[in-house]
Amino acid sequence: MTSKLTSAALLTAIACAALAGCGRKSKEGLLGAGSDTMVNLMQAWAEKYHAKTGVNVQVLGGGSGVGIASLIDGTCDMASASREMKPKEFERIKAKFGVDAKEITVGYDALAVYVHKDNPMESIAIEELAEIYGAGGKTVEWSQLSPEATDLGEIVRVSRQNSSGTYAYFREAVLGEQRDYKRGSYDQSGSKDVVALVAKTKGAIGYSGMGYATEEVKMLKVAKTKGEDGIPPTIENGRSGAYPITRALYIYTIGEPKGILKEFIDWCLSPEGQKIVEGLGYVPVS
Repeated sequence: MTSKLTSAALLTAIACAALAGCGRKSKEGLLGAGSDTMVNLMQAWAEKYHAKTGVNVQVLGGGSGVGIASLIDGTCDMASASREMKPKEFERIKAKFGVDAKEITVGYDALAVYVHKDNPMESIAIEELAEIYGAGGKTVEWSQLSPEATDLGEIVRVSRQNSSGTYAYFREAVLGEQRDYKRGSYDQSGSKDVVALVAKTKGAIGYSGMGYATEEVKMLKVAKTKGEDGIPPTIENGRSGAYPITRALYIYTIGEPKGILKEFIDWCLSPEGQKIVEGLGYVPVS
């Protein structure tokens, strides 16, 4: 079990040190940093774009907060984020660079709720998730959710570290702005780590991008309110907005992107780039 503040601070320090060492963009390529949810997508884009154009695009993770901080510090060309940039972050960019940050939606992600493949549950409601993860929540045993899950015992909560955009979005969408997370969760640094821990822990529940699903886990259907039919996390349900915890995926730049940065982002939004979005289990923008 990890300490959110200590782990997040260490992760930020490591990621920022790496970015500082790489420096700002060179004439030969681009540097992107940020969302761990998006790192597979960004890397796939980078590899395909390099093969197509010869332009090098280096991709670093560390979390949405780390990427945005790096953009503000001027140590990367673009920040990938699975949450919206905060007003104070916009203000810092405006104050430092004299231009506004540019927000570009490059895809969507249906944030999946994962349980072990042998968990008998098939669906869960937002309010039930809030009682599992939220401070003061009363749901601590699987038997409180389903008599079929009694043998699973205590619910093992798997979460993300607080530098993560996924952590911030799940809190907003499930717990609400006024409620914090319950203490005692197993906080993971990456999206893949969440799914891996759930896969080997029968009593676990976790949240991560649907693109990280494996055969060892099950994605629950999610209902807006208890008693309603749950909606599965799929590309179609994410595109239509039917799945209740779907979020936008962003790239942020300092002002309007220009030159090779603009060319790269334009390509990411092209049919060829968006085909990669869908191929990795995310939702294209169109």
